[in-house]
Amino acid sequence: MDSQQFREAAHAAVEEIIQYYETLPSRRVVSSVSPGYLAPQLPTSAPSESQPWTSIQPDIEKLIMPGLTHWQHPGFMAFFPSNTTYPSMLGELYSAAFSAPAFNWLCSPAVTELETVMMDWVGQMVGLPDVFLSKGQGGGVIQGSASEAIVCAMVAARERIVARKCEQEGLKGGTRERERREGLIRAELVALGSDQAHSSTQKGAIVAGTCFRTVATKKEDDFAMRGASLKQTIEDCRREGLEPYYLTTTLGTTSTCAVDIFDEIAEVCKEYPDIWVHVDAAYAGSALICEEYQHYSKSFAQFDSFDFNLHKWLLTNFDASCLYVRSRADLTAALSITPSYLRNAFSDSGLVTDYRDWQIPLGRRFRSLKIWFVLRSYGIQRLQAVVRGHIKLGETFADLIRSRGDLFEIFTTPVFALTVFTVRPPMAQRSRDTKAIASPADRPDPTHEDYTNDFTPDAQAQYLFNANRITKDVYETVNNEGEVFLTSSMVKGTYVIRVVSASERSNEEWIRKAFDILVRTTELVFQRENKVQPQL
Repeated sequence: MDSQQFREAAHAAVEEIIQYYETLPSRRVVSSVSPGYLAPQLPTSAPSESQPWTSIQPDIEKLIMPGLTHWQHPGFMAFFPSNTTYPSMLGELYSAAFSAPAFNWLCSPAVTELETVMMDWVGQMVGLPDVFLSKGQGGGVIQGSASEAIVCAMVAARERIVARKCEQEGLKGGTRERERREGLIRAELVALGSDQAHSSTQKGAIVAGTCFRTVATKKEDDFAMRGASLKQTIEDCRREGLEPYYLTTTLGTTSTCAVDIFDEIAEVCKEYPDIWVHVDAAYAGSALICEEYQHYSKSFAQFDSFDFNLHKWLLTNFDASCLYVRSRADLTAALSITPSYLRNAFSDSGLVTDYRDWQIPLGRRFRSLKIWFVLRSYGIQRLQAVVRGHIKLGETFADLIRSRGDLFEIFTTPVFALTVFTVRPPMAQRSRDTKAIASPADRPDPTHEDYTNDFTPDAQAQYLFNANRITKDVYETVNNEGEVFLTSSMVKGTYVIRVVSASERSNEEWIRKAFDILVRTTELVFQRENKVQPQL
């Protein structure tokens, strides 16, 4: 492909991408293909002769589109968003053109230096304490995902506590005695996270070769981790002979967007200075761009690291996860290895940053370009408007769910454009005009005779069983239809449906459409169950 052929192909590709976005609402949100659909439609080996772009491009629509779930669709309300925009795509285009692995400053100085500036821009934008900015001892680095950020922080935490304990014991580096002691210390280490923390904390502990324990949360706290529970878990671990060295706190848990009580956690951790505290704000951290949410970050200056994903809510395509550390020396001490072929005068001088020492891989892409393009194209005020608009849509959806209290029950306080709810068992339904809505079996209600006969001695367990079964049926029926895409979760034994209104193309029309689909589907499921109670 020469320059003219590239020009023609690029123009055709751009037009197809624009057409794709303009027609997204007409497409089914979720792919309907069966596993293994693609291989039978492709040759069994690569072509021996070259093919023109005019032969390649049609296969995008023919072969690839049927196998895509459209995350940019306004009916995509599942997981958390993975937004992208045209400025972000342009950043990827330039990054692909330059194709610089950029493992050290010398490879391409602009790649390193723009990342440093962009991470400071973003850190200031979301109100992080100055200790996380490059002008001090901290700084930010772009990771591939929040899970990668957790692994990096956990390895740094592990090596920090090992080094501290060996130094306290007077063991010198490079000796066999110290190596043996380091191994013994690592064997006793345990990473902590709440029972609502993302699974990446447990996976990170596996990668780091340490134990893992959870901190209990309660529904009455909206599943936030509290200081008292954390302290209890730390002391329990110590009684087992384990040494807590790392903690994931969360700003916006995956299932319900719970926010841990950071000031309580900070107070507890003053007693345990060897515990590295990481804030996982993968999705909800983007809300910190709005001043009304920046009170959450008041305690962050006492923590060791913070990470959130621009590629979820702030219009920058995957991957762009922003990890900040209070002490970059802790990170580089754990991850820096300099073989002879990577040595150069600039790195040896200590005057430049080599981001290879801030991550697991050696090579890295020019990801700061797309951040630069997005921040300049939208500006902080417009990005704030995006977040606030999505939160407003979430409030609208939550109000719609409340309006049908005969069908649905909100499970946790709606927050950050996420509503989590359950479906009431069909036997518990009442006329909407009477306002008589059946309650769980541990609360007074005349319908509870259905749960308290000789065959169901545990009334509340039976209520929960029925609610979970019906909620799951409604959820699966909605997703099978494919008009909208939702996700479910199991939280402390309760099956819930999650609706997120934070796609870049989310709007009130689609929020109301999702609600109407849920109502219609729930009523159909009740009819199928043949348990709809007569009107009173």
